[in-house]
Amino acid sequence: MEFSAEQIAGILSGDIEGNADIKVNNLSKIEEGTIGTLSFLSNPKYEEYIYKTGASICIVNKSFIPNKPLPETLTLIKVDDAYSCFAKLLEFYDSMRQKPAKIEQPSHISESAKLGENIYLGAFAYIGENVVIGNNVKIYPNAYVGDNARIGDNTTLFPGAMVYHECVIGQNCIIHAGAVIGADGFGFAPDENGEYQKVPQIGNVILEDFVEIGSNTTIDRATLGSTILRRGVKIDNLVQIAHNVEIGKNTALAAQVGVAGSAKIGENVQIGGQAGISGHLHIANGTRIVAQSGIPSTVKKADTLMGSPGIPLEDFKKSYFGFRKLPFILTKLNELDQKLKSLTKD
Repeated sequence: MEFSAEQIAGILSGDIEGNADIKVNNLSKIEEGTIGTLSFLSNPKYEEYIYKTGASICIVNKSFIPNKPLPETLTLIKVDDAYSCFAKLLEFYDSMRQKPAKIEQPSHISESAKLGENIYLGAFAYIGENVVIGNNVKIYPNAYVGDNARIGDNTTLFPGAMVYHECVIGQNCIIHAGAVIGADGFGFAPDENGEYQKVPQIGNVILEDFVEIGSNTTIDRATLGSTILRRGVKIDNLVQIAHNVEIGKNTALAAQVGVAGSAKIGENVQIGGQAGISGHLHIANGTRIVAQSGIPSTVKKADTLMGSPGIPLEDFKKSYFGFRKLPFILTKLNELDQKLKSLTKD
């Protein structure tokens, strides 16, 4: 699909410098721009690339003034905030690629299921008994929605996403390929012979509105009650969230984070990749946890934590500085020990 500079400027309320009729049909980073692509410049660090980019159109801030000649083939669209405007275009471009409403075959829809309007259901998708699906939902091929599950308006399940029975997915959620919502929590109890007996997991998972779940992430159903992700939570790929966990509004977890059972994570928390959160603890609103950190106990006050166990970032830096000097310190101690021994002999 092609758009002219004039059309794009109209969408963004921008000013054109160059050829208003020039057209683009793709997007690119400014350093990788080619003819027919649209790019943007907001970070001065990348300004050097605008003087040699092959892109046909570039979105820039109104404050941008070139300090050398621009390529003759380049048209500028000047806006108040280039980054947010480019993000707006990305959203618009993505919406143009959405699947139209249709039900592909073969797919399975239980007779008791209730489907809203403008549904896209891909081939080999499975919709179980008493499922309720809202309006404008998109369920891609090979996705599964178990019995009694509910899917809110404008939510998307990408290929192979699994929503187990009884789970509740809110409005405007995105569940990426291979994610599993509502598998059994890791509940086992050893018997008198030391053999593990499975504890039935009869709760569910609730995702509130505007939650996004990355590819191959797993969110376990509660033993009793619900595992809950509040409004606006963002979960990266390959994250494990155990049974009965609660995650507060607008909290974000990066890839390979593991959260153990019954942990309660507050609002606006940020957790870096490969961090581990122990079970049955609370993490205060606004806490930041650096990648690969381990949190073994409750965090009562918002802070930036690093290390395992996690400690305040500045304390960790001081401790790490001392740790790096340990070989030098040990050498000095050994020298002092040798001197003391020689003095004692004398």
